[in-house]
Amino acid sequence: MTIRLYDTSARQIRDFVPLTAGCVSIYLCGATVQAAPHIGHIRSGLNFDIMRRWFAHRGYEVTFVRNVTDIDDKIIWKSAEQGRPWWAIGYENERAFNDGYAALGCLPPTYEPRATGHITEMIEMMRGLIERGHAYAADGNVYFDVRSFPGYLELSNQDLDDLRQPSGDGETGKRDQRDFAMWKASKPGEPSWETPWGRGRPGWHLECSAMAHKYLGTAFDIHGGGIDLIFPHHENEIAQAKGFGDEFAKYWVHNGWVTMAGEKMSKSLGNSVLVSEMVKTWRPIVLRYYLGTPHYRSMIEYSEDALREAESAFARIEGFVQRVTEKAGETVEPAAEVPPAFAEAMDDDMGVPQALAIVHTTVRQGNSALAADDKEAAVARLAEVRAMLGVLGLDPLDEHWAGESDRGDDLHGVVDTLVRLVLDQRQSARERKDWTAADAIRDQLNQSGLVIEDSPAGPRWTLGPRQ
Repeated sequence: MTIRLYDTSARQIRDFVPLTAGCVSIYLCGATVQAAPHIGHIRSGLNFDIMRRWFAHRGYEVTFVRNVTDIDDKIIWKSAEQGRPWWAIGYENERAFNDGYAALGCLPPTYEPRATGHITEMIEMMRGLIERGHAYAADGNVYFDVRSFPGYLELSNQDLDDLRQPSGDGETGKRDQRDFAMWKASKPGEPSWETPWGRGRPGWHLECSAMAHKYLGTAFDIHGGGIDLIFPHHENEIAQAKGFGDEFAKYWVHNGWVTMAGEKMSKSLGNSVLVSEMVKTWRPIVLRYYLGTPHYRSMIEYSEDALREAESAFARIEGFVQRVTEKAGETVEPAAEVPPAFAEAMDDDMGVPQALAIVHTTVRQGNSALAADDKEAAVARLAEVRAMLGVLGLDPLDEHWAGESDRGDDLHGVVDTLVRLVLDQRQSARERKDWTAADAIRDQLNQSGLVIEDSPAGPRWTLGPRQ
């Protein structure tokens, strides 16, 4: 059994060999909490949640760190724009992110450090980099000297002579415009902390290098994040960490974007789809299916049609789970192992689309067993399906999703009562062998968006796919 991952730094898929046998350490760049999350933000958390679950299924002990960037330029701009304290904006949106992760079934991280809680570690890292000749102070700022680090830009595969380094306001005193800020001198009214080089606040890149060092040590297995972070963020993290003396991450894993009309989903483009709004319209488990089942390195083009397709696909899986559970008369526990073809797909760079195909094949086999009244085979297939769905965080019988029902939860009881009255009329027609009336009632219910299934426990209704 060998898990293989696409390593951005190597530009190829590599066998995963952990630094410590039986253990996996993962650092994921988490939320910058200047605003509430859209589904593009949460996709990254979902992708690495599935990765984490797969490593755990394979028997690894996983340490998963996902940071919170609670101070940066964007948060300060929002504070000025809204006339609210920067920390209030950060905390409010941090909670919104955690609500979004939880709603879509992401396991909580082992550690979730905030940047503002690690100023001491950042000062220590800057001091070490200055002593080693990789950084310098100027006008209250501290900059990293990119020419001092020969490996700079190897991750993003750029040429230093062509580099255009993003710079912010107040970044004065640079020796080279390509140098980047690790610490920014304070401005009136902005948050600041005392350092040997004057009061100021951390730069975005320094935060992650310092927190990864604190929680995962000088070397760890996997650093993750969206492809938009490769440069400048991850490139600058590497320069700081390795300049400080750390080996840093052994593998670099990046997920694709969620796009709209071919553009990255972002607040600046005004095309974001907030998780808090999406879950009012779509079941969270369907959103997880939609965001988590494409390959993590692929782009997802957002559309309601695609969401409806995901809803229908998941409904086929969920319907099978419900039918076999009813036939078994008890909860069928997940199998101890997933089918070999599923494991092979997941081992190959977290091949969720190929693994999901095995789920659907197993569901079809289970439905065939149900049609043949082969309870034993149907139960065996359900056990396999539950094991696979558990890895993907999509098992509808998992306690996380307990009580989750189709859209319109508040009206479910009312609708169920009304539908039962109609189904009683249909049953009366069937008992008097008035098949025309019975079929007409069923067809009318179908036209209203309800799907009627006759089961050993009696007729059951579910909401059909959206039109």
